[in-house]
Amino acid sequence: MFARWLYYFFVTLSALGLIGVLLAGFAGLVIYSNLPSLDTLTDYRPKIPLRIYSEEGQIIGEFGAERRNVVSISEVPEHLKQAILAAEDDRFYEHGGVDYLGVLRAAYSNFSAGSVRQGASTITMQVARNFFLTREKTLTRKLSEALLAFKIEHSLSKDKILELYVNQIYLGHRSYGFAAAAHTYFGKSLQEINIVEAAMLAGLPKAPSSYNPISNPKRAKSRQLYVLGRLHKLNYISSNELSELEKQPVPVKKQSTAFAMRAEYVAEMVRQVIYDRYQEETYDKGIKVYTTLRQLDQEAAYQALRKNVIDYDRRRGYRGPEAYIDLMKYGGNQEKILDDALDEINDSDDIYAAVVIAAKPNAVQAYKKGGEVIEITGDGLKFAQKFLAEKKDPGKKYITPGALIRVQKNQKNVWHIVQLPEIEAALVSIDPNDGAIRALIGGFDFYKNQFNHVTQAWRQPGSSFKPFIYSAALEKGFTPATIINDAPLSFSATQTGSQLWEPKNFDGKFEGPMRMRTALTKSKNLVSIRILQAIGIQYAQDYITRFGFDASRHPPYLPMALGSGSVTPMQMAAGYAVFANGGFRIAPYFIKKIEDEKGNIIEQFQPVSVTHGAKRVIDPRNAFIMTSMMQDVVNQGTAAKARQLGRSDLAGKTGTTSNFIDAWFCGFQKDLVTIAWTGYDEPKSLGNNETGGRVALPIWMDYMGPVLKGVAMAEYKPPNGVVAARINSATGFRETGGDMTEYFLSEQLPPLNESPVEHTPKVTRDLQDQLF
Repeated sequence: MFARWLYYFFVTLSALGLIGVLLAGFAGLVIYSNLPSLDTLTDYRPKIPLRIYSEEGQIIGEFGAERRNVVSISEVPEHLKQAILAAEDDRFYEHGGVDYLGVLRAAYSNFSAGSVRQGASTITMQVARNFFLTREKTLTRKLSEALLAFKIEHSLSKDKILELYVNQIYLGHRSYGFAAAAHTYFGKSLQEINIVEAAMLAGLPKAPSSYNPISNPKRAKSRQLYVLGRLHKLNYISSNELSELEKQPVPVKKQSTAFAMRAEYVAEMVRQVIYDRYQEETYDKGIKVYTTLRQLDQEAAYQALRKNVIDYDRRRGYRGPEAYIDLMKYGGNQEKILDDALDEINDSDDIYAAVVIAAKPNAVQAYKKGGEVIEITGDGLKFAQKFLAEKKDPGKKYITPGALIRVQKNQKNVWHIVQLPEIEAALVSIDPNDGAIRALIGGFDFYKNQFNHVTQAWRQPGSSFKPFIYSAALEKGFTPATIINDAPLSFSATQTGSQLWEPKNFDGKFEGPMRMRTALTKSKNLVSIRILQAIGIQYAQDYITRFGFDASRHPPYLPMALGSGSVTPMQMAAGYAVFANGGFRIAPYFIKKIEDEKGNIIEQFQPVSVTHGAKRVIDPRNAFIMTSMMQDVVNQGTAAKARQLGRSDLAGKTGTTSNFIDAWFCGFQKDLVTIAWTGYDEPKSLGNNETGGRVALPIWMDYMGPVLKGVAMAEYKPPNGVVAARINSATGFRETGGDMTEYFLSEQLPPLNESPVEHTPKVTRDLQDQLF
């Protein structure tokens, strides 16, 4: 009886098993017949972000939901392949899509641990899941994954499957694929990473958010050591190599600083242009945009602006800690408090946020993002010394435990307390011959303030606008030798457009009659006003539109002579380019060409240039004489500091507005026009004597110096119709033995011993009278 029942039991069990197998087979056939086509794999078209490059082909920006660099399997270093296989699927080249030994090993491991600690997904199964399936944990999804893996293995080679995996897998921080991750975490190409970096990347697929070295450096290191151990177990590395590799640190370089240069403002300008044309395709079709930026120029501009803005800020003194952190918020878990506090605070390049954990008058300890505790002593405290006093005044912010401060290492690698500047600045540099933008910095820190001051900031140009008024005067018949009185004036509200006005010179002095050249060199306000009176305000307002200025932003009142209208730095660059290129109007541009993901040119920009289609807007003789006058501004005027560059081919004009609110220097060499501006976003005084020559000119110099290093000295040759003659510098009269040489239009050359203005057909006696 027992044997009979045992027989029935096994028969029933076998029948049920057979039915189960048949049902599973039927389910498999149903699922297999409904599996998706592998066209997505055989015609792989991943989402590739918009990438932006400098003129030399260096990447300067990237936009897209998925950061990805597609590579072929032949481009993947052997040590990275080994690390991936060691971490994810060491029998990849042996199984047929599902690793049955791996399944048994995982089952045993999980049973021994009493929990699910090890998976059995092969690389092929992960490819199936990433391309076609959801991540839901159901039996149907798992069966579909296995069947898809069989189908993939039947259709594609092992190397092709591994290539798809290397390019598609998500590895944290918007990075898809190992090439993108190498760039994100280490600032390197895939071919440049070493074994320890490869091991860290290979450890990411298991849990990208938990094991990436930016968010969780400790867990990332732990996972990396596991991968190195697997490499050793599989005999890819020796015991000695393992010991050495485990000790090596892995320097992580965030992607935001891994671009070839800091050009975030230009990258954003490009993004806006491309999005207007291609809408959402902008971010996933692999569009490549090549700009006109040059690496040397952009790097020099960035360094020049940052250095001089910080120098200005130090002159104004330390303002105290930015905020205070409650160090007892979570009881004794101070590290969590500090990490949470710093998590949402951005560093500014090499200026880091830190929280003070101990403070004495002679030493400060601070916790920096990433867990580093630094100590600041000696010279590093000088800038903030008053805020470390032992006796504290009520209501004043002091550096105490919990204070949020900024720190920076100097050239000697010593930590200093610093602060983020409140002032803003901008620099733009263009080729005056065709308008190609060579460098553009729209502000101190793009991540702090995305407002692009080069293109969006409408500011008063101050005296840097005078050259356009002087150019109009030359057109009206004035010459650089014309004598104009530097004497007091007073105007009613109807003449100024606002209120009673008694303009003053910057230095507060009136020097009487002087030549127009001298007046520009010394930036004499009263002379500029008399010139505008003489040539006519309406004429001047119309004339400045030749340079690209909007007449409506320069109301027809006398203060226009002193730059009371509104301009952007980009407009000033285009305006000064007219002088530099001999009289032609060009339009600044920053995109050279647009390519698709395969490198096919979609658009090639053909700029209007001096030699190809640019419109002449002023007489070349006018441009030459104005350039000569602005060279004097550099050689002996308000920008004489620029002589330190040791060049004779520089010209330009300083600009400082009323109450020192805006500071400018606009200048050029024959083939490069550069504009530097500084000011507060909410307009307020920069401080007494913080002029264009003191605040903006140093930025311009620190940029032009390295950019023009090794560039041959340019010559400004008088065009036809310009003659040189000796004059008396005091009277402006032409004299055979005069003490200086002056340039004149040939039809305006005065007879000997007579003033040029008396023989200028365009200037009437009434106009001459207004000059005095």
